[in-house]
This record gives sequence, structure tokens and C-alpha cells, in this order.
Amino acid sequence: MNAFYNLNGVGDTLLLFNHDLQLDDRAFSKHGDVVRIYHKQTKEVSGYNIFNASNYGTINGNGLLEWNSQLEALMEKAFKENQIDSKDLTIEEKAPFVIGYVESKDKHENADKLSVCQVNIGTETLQIVCGAPNVEAGQKVVVACVGAVMPSGLKIKKAKLRGVESTGMICSAKELNLPNAPEEKGILVLDESAVVGSPFEQ
Repeated sequence: MNAFYNLNGVGDTLLLFNHDLQLDDRAFSKHGDVVRIYHKQTKEVSGYNIFNASNYGTINGNGLLEWNSQLEALMEKAFKENQIDSKDLTIEEKAPFVIGYVESKDKHENADKLSVCQVNIGTETLQIVCGAPNVEAGQKVVVACVGAVMPSGLKIKKAKLRGVESTGMICSAKELNLPNAPEEKGILVLDESAVVGSPFEQ
């Protein structure tokens, strides 16, 4: 499960999600402060929104939250007090941001300023379309996997960019909201000591 909280941008709402649903497939049910989001046909739960989240516990952080016992306790309290069964909501063990290795970079056939990269994230190799001018084969980079939520609130999805499939995003320091991030465009290139496949901790 991923958890996202942005008091200034979204309000006092904790967003919990397992996976995306197409807009036409979404259904909702409201139980007090908790809204359940699920598939219309299969009834599979996509996630929950917990409103007035700070009433159920303390939330430390902004943007994508690290899952911990404090957050789990908040969720359980909110679900219990609003009579929600949480058995179908699982904690996502896969890290949303990981260290990747750019194995190859090719020019996008339909866009001069885009590159098509094959990026090894340890468990698999992802095809990612990247517009950064400094991306090159042989670099170690930060990859936002599908389902990750950026500090801006943008959720990463599978996409087609100018007709080419892209799974994930190679991140810049600015997109990761890192301190002293440069203003100029370009991905964050990591030191050679970075371990491919390991979670990226901000």
C-alpha cells in the first residue's frame, strides 16, 4: 500500500491506494470519514481516503509517506471508528522509488527531445521515455515506479509518449524535492556506489 498526505495541497486527508483504476471502472462508498474506492464489477478495492486524518493520529511527513507502525495505527483506528473492514487492504512491500541503472539510451523515433531508455531496477528492466538532456547509458539514477506518488502529488502511471510505451520515470532532484536541487533541467545522477534495486531514501 502507498500512503500520501499533503496538508497544504490536499487538506487533512490521508490517501491510501493499492493500484489505479480507470475512471469509468471506479465506484465509491462513504463510511463517515472514510471513502472506499473499488472496481464496479469485480469489487476489488483500489484504496481509501481518510478525511480529518489528524483526528485519528499523528502524521509526520509530507507527500509520499514511509509506512510505519504509527501510520498503521492511525489507519486501524479510523477504520474501526468508521466501521470499515480493512482485510482487503494490503501493505505494498515494493519500494516506490528505487535505484536504477540505465542500460541503454536510444533516440525516440517521433520526438527529437525524447530518449527511450532501458533501465534495470534489479528485479526487472523497465522501458522509460525520458526528456532530460543529460540522461546517458551507464548512469545510476532514481526511478519512480508505477504507483509512486511524487512530492508534487503527481502519481506515476504507465503511459505512451508519442506512441512509445513508458513504465516509470527517471527523476530529477527537483522532482524529488531534494534540498538545493538545481533549477536547470536534468535527471539526478547518482554515485557509482549506489546499489541497483535498492530503495531510494530521501
